[in-house]
Amino acid sequence: MRPHILFATIALAPMALSGPLPAQPTAAQAQVNGREVASAVRRLLDEHYVLPEMRPKFDAVLAKAEAAGRYDGISAGELAERLNADLHSVTPDKHLGIMIDPEQSRQLAAAPPHAGADDAPPSADDILQATQINHGISELKILAGNVRYMKYDGFVWAGPKTAEALDTAMRFLHDGDAAILDVRENGGGSPEAVQYLVSHFLPPKRPIVTFYMGGKPAQGLSTLSSLPAGRMVGKPLYVLTSEGTASAAEEFTGHIAGFKIGELIGDTTAGAGYRNEFYPLPQGMVISISVGRAVLASTGKDWEGVGISPTTKVAPAKALDIAEAHALRRIAASASADEKRAFEARATLLEAKVNPVESALPLAAYAGSYGERSVAVEDGKLAYRRNGGPKLNLVGVGANRFAFEEDPQTYVEFAVAGSSVTGFDLVRSDGSRVVAKRSN
Repeated sequence: MRPHILFATIALAPMALSGPLPAQPTAAQAQVNGREVASAVRRLLDEHYVLPEMRPKFDAVLAKAEAAGRYDGISAGELAERLNADLHSVTPDKHLGIMIDPEQSRQLAAAPPHAGADDAPPSADDILQATQINHGISELKILAGNVRYMKYDGFVWAGPKTAEALDTAMRFLHDGDAAILDVRENGGGSPEAVQYLVSHFLPPKRPIVTFYMGGKPAQGLSTLSSLPAGRMVGKPLYVLTSEGTASAAEEFTGHIAGFKIGELIGDTTAGAGYRNEFYPLPQGMVISISVGRAVLASTGKDWEGVGISPTTKVAPAKALDIAEAHALRRIAASASADEKRAFEARATLLEAKVNPVESALPLAAYAGSYGERSVAVEDGKLAYRRNGGPKLNLVGVGANRFAFEEDPQTYVEFAVAGSSVTGFDLVRSDGSRVVAKRSN
């Protein structure tokens, strides 16, 4: 199967490719035969678009624009913009669009029939490109509580090499007490990569998706029967999402939600649910056409135009903090007393960073000297110092309680009389305490 069968929302703005000399026009600025391009677009849509009932609508819009001269006497960039605007007046399909890419157009035109078929083995270039981006796996790290995190930026598939990379990542996640998968910047890729990844969280041979081509079932996928890294069925799983989570990445999040095997945390995904292929156009242009749709076995639905909704909706930039907090509270439920206190303290701090706790008094009221210790307001937060030492940030977790960002089990509880702060009680993670009176 070729890599990148399902793709992210394509870039609809024309791509300017500079010539060798500054004085030469870019590909986007060059004059083109707009009618020739539009005619090719009409033919390709009529032959390949996923929903047959939409094909006459495209043809009518493009034919009307051709007759009105809308595509005459303009540059490639302007033509791409106008054609995309006209196509998207018919449908918001995020896999449908025209781009300027002379090199890709030449390669597609020269490719033998079915060179991009799903069952074609990955080429040496495919494997090299996949290896250079580590098969989409951009980060692995261990968070507090042995929560394992993986940032996955593309469902790349280049055969056994990709399987080996995913096996390594899955062994890393397997040894954690909970797993967080970050697909906030994952624009999609191969359904085979989706199948390989999701198989680790479901029983073997479970049907997961059916692809329809021309309105008829063309391919069905199930979870794999064996996996070198073993399965993680039942492991606490949290998947981070955003509007940038698209296409094959949405299929994966759809399985997580549909089979209820984890929590989705972030924003609703892109809603790019169709399967696309690229075709060459005249004048160095390329069109991406939706040629199929995927239906999830868990819901009987696709996600085109609607996306996959999160379990917990939160700004994507804050999704990791919330996922880590949820994981820690889940782990704390079965932890020892000491571990439970540590996990819950960090979860409380993470939640307070996302949804700040309102303090009883303005932050400036807590600023001052407390013997050898001082508290100041810096960048809208309280900062704690001892004897002019390093700054330690405080995060509000109660009306007058502030935890240390780097050690959430240690906190400062301010003593308040009316609207005045008279001192504080410093409570360390080991249970020891320091009482400090305000000295100014």
